[in-house]
Amino acid sequence: MATTDQQPWGRVDETGTVFVREGEGERAVGQYPDGSAEEALAYFERKYTDLAGQVGLLEQRARRGAPASDIAKAVSSLRENVSGANAVGDLAALAARLDKLGGAVEELTEQQSAEAKAQVEEAIAERTAIVVEAEALAAEDPARTQWKQTTSALDALFTRWQTHQHEGPRIPKNEANELWKRFRAARSTIEHNRKAFFADLDNQHRDVRSRKTALIEQAEALIPRGADGVPEYRQLLDQWKQAGRAGKRNDDALWARFKAAGDAIYGAKAEVDARDNEEFAGNLELKLALLEEAEPLLTATNRESARATLLSIQQRWDEIGKVPRDQVRVVEDRLRKVEAAVRKLDEQHWERNNPEKKARSEGLASQLTAAIAKLQEELDEAKASGDAAKVKEAQEALDARKIWLDALG
Repeated sequence: MATTDQQPWGRVDETGTVFVREGEGERAVGQYPDGSAEEALAYFERKYTDLAGQVGLLEQRARRGAPASDIAKAVSSLRENVSGANAVGDLAALAARLDKLGGAVEELTEQQSAEAKAQVEEAIAERTAIVVEAEALAAEDPARTQWKQTTSALDALFTRWQTHQHEGPRIPKNEANELWKRFRAARSTIEHNRKAFFADLDNQHRDVRSRKTALIEQAEALIPRGADGVPEYRQLLDQWKQAGRAGKRNDDALWARFKAAGDAIYGAKAEVDARDNEEFAGNLELKLALLEEAEPLLTATNRESARATLLSIQQRWDEIGKVPRDQVRVVEDRLRKVEAAVRKLDEQHWERNNPEKKARSEGLASQLTAAIAKLQEELDEAKASGDAAKVKEAQEALDARKIWLDALG
């Protein structure tokens, strides 16, 4: 094999040794005894191409923001491979590219460090927000808390915490521990308040259940009394309304018993009312007949006669007795109207015959009569003199006094 200068970065001598040119000198990189000089160079050039490819891939990774620590390790490893590499090519250029990558790694490290710091700060803020929401739930008044919604909200916050812890960036241990301590304290407070609330509610329900059970027993004791038990049952019903709640399930069962007692009592009353209505039906007919006799008094003008007639009707009305319950208001209202009309006749008579008023009226009438006589004289004089203005004035004054006098009469 003859010495050749086939490539600017390497050559092959007569022994088949391949040299790579570095700076002003050259370095033997190996032999390829079983091939031509071109094949020998091509073999070591391919080794260079592999190295160059690795450097190129590393450059791409750096541009895409791969972790700076990974890039730094790869640069260090490739430097060792390029330095003294048994390859033919511009090894100095590869070394320069790796040096440049080393400088880029520093910038990338700073950038990624800043980004990582920002991510940690954001993660702390997100986890702090979860804690603040949990603490807000813990600060609610237990008596006004909607526990179903609050428990659901707390579960959702805990799920967010776990997801953030597993999928988000790691935050410093001290901050993580402090935030978890706050979250755990809030959750413990909520759970304590919830248990205390429902324990107190159970006590309240138990007390209400006892009170309502006592009311039921009293109501059931009234059943044998039938309709006579209605007034007392109504009082028990008022107490029932004020007793409070014993929980939906208990309230429904307790109310069913209490209502059953009431149904029995009111059922007995309904039977009594039905018998009374049948018995009092004749009384209703009699009172309706009296109303036919009484209602003409609505237009009566003779006070004495109206009073006598009404008195007779009232006496007979009382003697008749009760009417069916659903007709009591109807007939009583009709009689009250007649009584009001007769009473109005009395009032009007009193107004007309009130001694004080009568005296005042007679005195004013006397004054008006005298004034009318005087105005009549003035009118006659004005007519005689032909003074139209005085005639008009005297006539208007005279007419006004006559109207007042008529009103008094």
